[in-house]
Amino acid sequence: MYNLARSLFFRVDPEKSHGMALGALDALYRVGGVARLFGKPVDAPVELMGLRFSNRVGLAAGLDKNADHLDALGALGFGFIEVGTVTPKPQPGNPKPRLFRLAQHEAIINRFGFNNKGVAHLIQQVKQRHYRGIVGINIGKNLTTPVEQALDDYLVCLDAVHPYADYIAVNVSSPNTPGLRTLQFGEQLDALLGPIRARATELNAQAGRNVPLLIKIAPDMSAEEVALMAGSIERNVLDGVIATNTTVSREAVQGDPQAEEAGGLSGKPVFEASNRVIRQLREHLPTLPIIGVGGIDSVAAAQAKIAAGADLVQLYSGLIYQGPRLVGECASALASQPLERQPLKSPHEGGLT
Repeated sequence: MYNLARSLFFRVDPEKSHGMALGALDALYRVGGVARLFGKPVDAPVELMGLRFSNRVGLAAGLDKNADHLDALGALGFGFIEVGTVTPKPQPGNPKPRLFRLAQHEAIINRFGFNNKGVAHLIQQVKQRHYRGIVGINIGKNLTTPVEQALDDYLVCLDAVHPYADYIAVNVSSPNTPGLRTLQFGEQLDALLGPIRARATELNAQAGRNVPLLIKIAPDMSAEEVALMAGSIERNVLDGVIATNTTVSREAVQGDPQAEEAGGLSGKPVFEASNRVIRQLREHLPTLPIIGVGGIDSVAAAQAKIAAGADLVQLYSGLIYQGPRLVGECASALASQPLERQPLKSPHEGGLT
């Protein structure tokens, strides 16, 4: 059935069909049809970062930027869902067209540019959800905010979402906001993460609960750059890392008619690059929780992410090409692979009142 639906959706403009598919899923959820079509969620809990995940398969940020579809997506069986990227103020994003399918490579290029309805709207949606799984909120900066003032936007979002997020992801790796990726390295990264970490710790103390703080990084880093990134993550005592975002490389899709479209490439072509970064991160950060994302389109691909060093995984493009049954298939397979590292509590968890 999904193959038929996909063939119909793939005849429509990609961004329009994205909205149509989510609308159809919402309608199916309202009549109780999601579980009947795609099966009951897999209950295979793991604990990480002081959180209890019902299974190890999550939805990556970007598919539900505004948390408008949390309940319907949750019914597909995700152990956790990451919404966003959200910015302080609403913004339309880049001009259309800005989403492209590379079907022969099972890949997608997007240059959305953090299009979203703003943090106030997202919070209202998260507050109203019925989905009881883990909800991460991915935060970024507005396009009109100079890179030199990016910290201000991250802190605004951090303050706003902290009471409602199970974890918070700092996005410094989208290729679609000019200058954003320059924040990934050296003194600029420390200058960003230091104050964010300090503020998050302060908010944790005020709330009497720990909200893990993670960073989402790019796959387009050399081994030396990964080592520098790992050093900054360690210095700023982050609780985890999401590896990886989309790639700007087109090496794996050369010759595709859409290959030269600007934006971030996701799907099967980013699989190996993501795994390489995960392996390198794991060498430098042997116990840090890692969420692996990039090119997971099968049980074998999910298992390979875990073998590379990830603790949890996230789906996006694979979900679009393979369909919702991929969620349960991966969750069932990973249930038999215990966490190799001891479940970690955040170093900021102790002493909260």
